[in-house]
This record gives sequence, C-alpha cells and structure tokens, in this order.
Amino acid sequence: MTSAKGDSAGESADLATTPGSFEGPVSPVLRSGHRSGWTKARNAVVDCAVLSIACLITYLLATSLLSRVYFISKADDVLGGMWAVIATIFVTRDSYKQSLVAAASRMAATSVSFVICLIYLLFLPFHSWGLAALIGVSALTVTLLGRPQDAVTAAITTAVVLVVAAVSPHHAWQQPILRFVDTVIGVAVGIGTAWFDRRVIRARIGPPSSSNS
Repeated sequence: MTSAKGDSAGESADLATTPGSFEGPVSPVLRSGHRSGWTKARNAVVDCAVLSIACLITYLLATSLLSRVYFISKADDVLGGMWAVIATIFVTRDSYKQSLVAAASRMAATSVSFVICLIYLLFLPFHSWGLAALIGVSALTVTLLGRPQDAVTAAITTAVVLVVAAVSPHHAWQQPILRFVDTVIGVAVGIGTAWFDRRVIRARIGPPSSSNS
C-alpha cells in the first residue's frame, strides 16, 4: 500500500516537472507582459501605416497639385515630392507636441536656407566653392539665431537646393522657392497627421506608451 502511494506520488512529481506535461495557472505578470507586447506591436503597425499614408498624400500633393500651378520638368516634380515626403517623415513623431517642435525646427532651418540660397542664386551660378561656403553660412546663421540644433537641417537643405540648382541651371533662383513650398506641404501634412492620430486614432486604440500628448 505504501509502495503504491509512493509510486503515485512519484508519477505526479514527474508529471509536474516534465516540460509540457502540465500547464498550471498563468501568472498575472506573464499575462500582463503578453498583453503589453501585443499592444506595442499593434501601435507600431498603426504608426507605420499612418506614416505611409501621410507620405503618399504628401507625394501626390507635391507632384500633382503643384505641377498644375507651376511646371519645370518631371524630374523636378519628383524631386519636390521626395523633399516634401522627407519633411513629413521628419515632422511625424510619437505625439502632437513633439510634432509641433519638429515642425518649428524644420521650418526654421528651411527658412534660413531659403533666404541664403535665394540671394546667392539671384546673382551667381552654382559653384562648388559657393556650395561649401553657403553650407557653412547656413549652419552658422541658425546657430547665431539661437537654434544650434537646427544647424544640420539647414546645412542639408542648402546642399540639396544648390545641387538641384546645378542640375537645373535654367532659372536656378526658383529652386529655393520651390523647395520651400515642398517643405511647407510636407510639414502641413505631418502636423495634420499628428493631430488626426492623436484625436481620432489614439482615441480608439489608446495612446502609445511613450506618448507625451
């Protein structure tokens, strides 16, 4: 009798320790962790989908709408669409507040670059020395204006505008204006996307864990 009971107890112990042989109640901590992981994955998918749609809208606006107002070439339209999309990506952040800060940064850098490049291209053609000088001047200007964090963005914008002016030398002075408009379109769509995401989408699925409102 004692032996039988011992054997039964031993078998129960073996079943309890054999992997996959017995599943006890799931810990609330583990259950919460699985739920949290699923929520993060769902939010990531939604964020990426929203960003993709925003970029599509931006590209169509920049390439289709503007070309009806002012057309230079198909290549220039495509470039404008790319520049607008970059602005949308730059502005679209985890929260509406962060998007506003990013939009201010993008517009400040673009405005400085716009003025500097326009003045240069009104009087002088593209030159490699001019490219190097204006990149430095753009970065220095925003730094002296108290926005050193925008120096890189201003330098990149200046480089793009001047190189495009070199590729399309006819009416090169128009390039700063066109790129400024592209940036405005991209920033506007990015801000609108951030607002829609905050007010509509997050109201339904809940805010991301890193949201700052």
